[in-house]
Amino acid sequence: MADCLGAPGCRCKWHRFFDLTNVKHATPETIARLGSLLSEIRKVPGLTEKSPGTFYQRSSAFLHFHEDPAGIFVDIKLDTEWLRLPVNSARDRSALLRTIRNHKAKSSSA
Repeated sequence: MADCLGAPGCRCKWHRFFDLTNVKHATPETIARLGSLLSEIRKVPGLTEKSPGTFYQRSSAFLHFHEDPAGIFVDIKLDTEWLRLPVNSARDRSALLRTIRNHKAKSSSA
């Protein structure tokens, strides 16, 4: 990413992989395949599922899913920034759940 300037149209390896213009919200079929992950997210206190796979924390969007040819991704809002994480493997999903729990613990102690 050394020559990445973060400018619109940047074609560095990272921005080609995470090209936000080619990502769509996850379809109902994709959301259905995330059943066990969604079950775990639903257990987290303070999160409300407004529609399948879209979670809010209080009145703010907190988490939703996308899909593209590279796989399934989650956008999660940590403080004021959105973070995109893959959720394609068991390891990815465990990392997401850890991230959610750590964020919730941090925000409840603040």
